[in-house]
Amino acid sequence: MNNKRDYYEILGVSQEATDQEIKRAYRKMALRYHPDKNPNDKNAEEKFKEAAEAYSVLSDPEKRARYDRYGHSGLQGGFSGFDPATFGDFGDILGEFFGFGDIFGGGRRRGGPERGSDLRYDLKISFREAAFGLKTKIKIPRMDTCGACEGRGTPKGKNPVTCQTCHGSGQVRYQQGFFSISRTCTQCSGSGRVIKEPCETCQGRGRVRREKVLEIRIPAGVDNGARLRIQGEGEAGPHNGPSGDLYVVIYVDEHPFFQRQGNNIYCQVPIGIAQAVLGAEITVPTLEGEEKLRIPEGTQSGSVFRLRNKGIVSLGERGRGDQFVTVNVVIPTRLTKEQRQIFESLAKLSKDEELTQERSIFDKVKDIFG
Repeated sequence: MNNKRDYYEILGVSQEATDQEIKRAYRKMALRYHPDKNPNDKNAEEKFKEAAEAYSVLSDPEKRARYDRYGHSGLQGGFSGFDPATFGDFGDILGEFFGFGDIFGGGRRRGGPERGSDLRYDLKISFREAAFGLKTKIKIPRMDTCGACEGRGTPKGKNPVTCQTCHGSGQVRYQQGFFSISRTCTQCSGSGRVIKEPCETCQGRGRVRREKVLEIRIPAGVDNGARLRIQGEGEAGPHNGPSGDLYVVIYVDEHPFFQRQGNNIYCQVPIGIAQAVLGAEITVPTLEGEEKLRIPEGTQSGSVFRLRNKGIVSLGERGRGDQFVTVNVVIPTRLTKEQRQIFESLAKLSKDEELTQERSIFDKVKDIFG
C-alpha cells in the first residue's frame, strides 16, 4: 500500500488547476520551506522535498496524466522518489527568491563583460527646428571606460589574482541537508578574481564618470515625443563590456501661429469684408517665408484654402505635407461717417434684392398651388 500523500493536496491545488496555478503554489511552498530559510529543521526539509516531488510530476503533462489516471502506482516505472537530477528547471523558480541561479549545481560564473546601461536625454527644440532638422551639441554625464587602466581595474603591468575563496569559479558551494547549493562568491562578486592593487584613477572599478560632448543630428520632420537611438553612446559596460545606447527624446515648443497635425500645418488669417466680398490676393506666412494666396469673391468666413507642399517633411520618406489656411472675416466695430454711408447704401440695395427674391418665391408657390 502506498502511503504517499496526494500531490494536489501537497501543493494545495485542485485537480483542475492550471499549469500557472501549480507553479505559483510550488513557489509559495518553496519560499516557505526552503532549507536555507529553515536551517536544521528536518520537518521543513521534508516538506520542501515533498513539494518538489509533487511539482516535478504535476508540471509534466505526461506524468500528470498517468498520475491522474492511476495515482502513485502509475509512476512506479517512470519515477522513483525525489531525484535532484530531474529538477533542472527549479533554478529559475527558486532563484527569484534566494538569489542563486541553480540550486542543484552548474551555476554560471559572473563578473565577465556586461553591457552598459542605456541613457536618456531630453532635448527641447523649436517648431521650425523640428520641421527642418538641425545639428546640435549635447553634454552627457556617463560612466566611461577608465583610460588609465583600459577598463581592467589594475595599473598597467598588474593583473587581478585568482580568488582564494571560490578558487576562480565565482561561486561557493554549500551543503544544506539533502541539497548542494551554489551561491555567488561574496569575496569577488562572482568574477573569480580579486584586485590586490586597484587603479588609482578608477579605484579598481574599471570605469570613471565623465561628461561627454556629442554632436548629434536631428532629422527634419521629427515630432513631439520622438525618440532617437544613438548606438553605443550610453554607459560603458563593466569589465570592458559593450556600451549601452543613448536615447534622445524630443520635445517641440508650440508655435504662436502654426499648429501641426501629422505632416500638415494649420493657421488662421484675418481678412476684411471688402476682401471677402470682392476677392483679393493676400500674403500668408509659411515655414519658408511669405506666400501669395488668392481669395475668390464671395468668400465666407471660415473657408479653408490649401497651400500644397508647404507643410512638414515626411520623416524618413519623400514628400511633405500641406499648409491649410482658414480665413476669418473681420467685422469692423467702429465706422467712419463715410463707411457708414456706404454700408447703409449697401443695406438698402440688399433689402430691395431680398424683397425681389421674396416676391419671386411667393409667385412660384402661388403657381404650384394655383
